[in-house]
Amino acid sequence: MKISEVQEKILKLKKEQDICILAHSYQSREIVEIADYTGDSFQLSLMAQKTPQKKVIMCGVRFMAETVKILSPEKTVILANPEAGCPMAEQMDKQMIESIKKDFPDYTVVAYINTTAELKTVCDVCVTSSSAVKIVNAIDNKNILFIPDCNLGDYVAKQVKDKNIKLLHGGCPIHAGISVKEAKDAKAKYPDALLLVHPECIPGVVAEADYVGSTSGIMDYASKSDAKEFIIGTEMSIAEHLQYAYPEKKFHILSKKLICVNMKITSLVDVLNSLKGAGGEEINLDETTIRDARKCIDEMIRLG
Repeated sequence: MKISEVQEKILKLKKEQDICILAHSYQSREIVEIADYTGDSFQLSLMAQKTPQKKVIMCGVRFMAETVKILSPEKTVILANPEAGCPMAEQMDKQMIESIKKDFPDYTVVAYINTTAELKTVCDVCVTSSSAVKIVNAIDNKNILFIPDCNLGDYVAKQVKDKNIKLLHGGCPIHAGISVKEAKDAKAKYPDALLLVHPECIPGVVAEADYVGSTSGIMDYASKSDAKEFIIGTEMSIAEHLQYAYPEKKFHILSKKLICVNMKITSLVDVLNSLKGAGGEEINLDETTIRDARKCIDEMIRLG
């Protein structure tokens, strides 16, 4: 069956069943094309709240589907591929952070949105990569425990210097795997290109960048910039999406290592099977988890 034929079946079924399809920006082009909404994880959860459909299919990873369920508990949320996890979200658990909180009782626990629903239940405020600096700056407490990404935390600490920010060793292995040498080599290879990187990259790579921001921030910057050539320092699908959107510009990937296998395991057929009821996994969270996990998200919205 051709890709276009699968897409046609998906579009037909989602219309018949009144189902909303969400696709993270790191998804493949053929999935992005059949999605109702594409964006960062938190953007998608907000879109799911606003959409009239009572059932949504998440083409992303597990913590993203959980966030949708936390904010829209009345809706049926399906993760298109149950194997799609997130190494960063799974690095730290509730028991670990509860134990660390005992040693640092006067610290406000700030959790990156890339965390499990269970871990969010013991955190004080959530942040996205685009809102982290603003949110941390707005917190009354000077003492901050930032989890789980130490690279994003380091980026925030350098922007908010009046806070005492404690970091734990964690983060995205894909972004963190990019070396300073790779960044310098890419800049040397494409001297006319601007380097745009995600703050999940190590501090040395961030220091080489012309722009540092979230996935959506990188895409927005590239769209509005007068520059004609860019090196994209985040998941390589972003360079592909940008190339389709702005064919008059050039987009290079920073490294061939920038591929998220957890994002890429979701296929178009997974989406089709989820619509048929022959695949995917419904996300179920108990009322207590939803209530407690939502507190840190609501606090993010309040501060941001």
